Amino acid sequence: MTNLPIYSAALGAFLIVLQVVLMLSVGLHRSKGQFLGDGGDRDLERKVRRHGNLAENSGLFLVVIALFEILAGQTTFVLVLCIGFAAARSLHALGFASLAGSHGDDLTGLRKAFAGMRAMGAMGTLLVAIGSAYGIVSTIA
Repeated sequence: MTNLPIYSAALGAFLIVLQVVLMLSVGLHRSKGQFLGDGGDRDLERKVRRHGNLAENSGLFLVVIALFEILAGQTTFVLVLCIGFAAARSLHALGFASLAGSHGDDLTGLRKAFAGMRAMGAMGTLLVAIGSAYGIVSTIA
């Protein structure tokens, strides 16, 4: 086996940095005194959801894309999937940067952009996941 998952490794490095940034956001907010749960604090709830959503989605995707890259090599398709996932998860995290993006509060003017980024991030994640599954199936078939 000569196909090392180089693109996947780079994506993993990016995702861990993003995860740490989101984790610090939650930790710094919790340092104000709300150590368990969210205590009804919508801003803390938003930060916890943003951090947790990345954790829920990135692990499985990274394993699948690494397996695909091992099977197929460093193809343009693998690279596009990795970049697409990084972009989608970044958009999703940015969409959660305000209560407009996470809770639909005050969806006027520029605040609408946060909800749009969140939606684009979720849709991008879905499309990249489907593309990854297609890549694996087409490679082993």
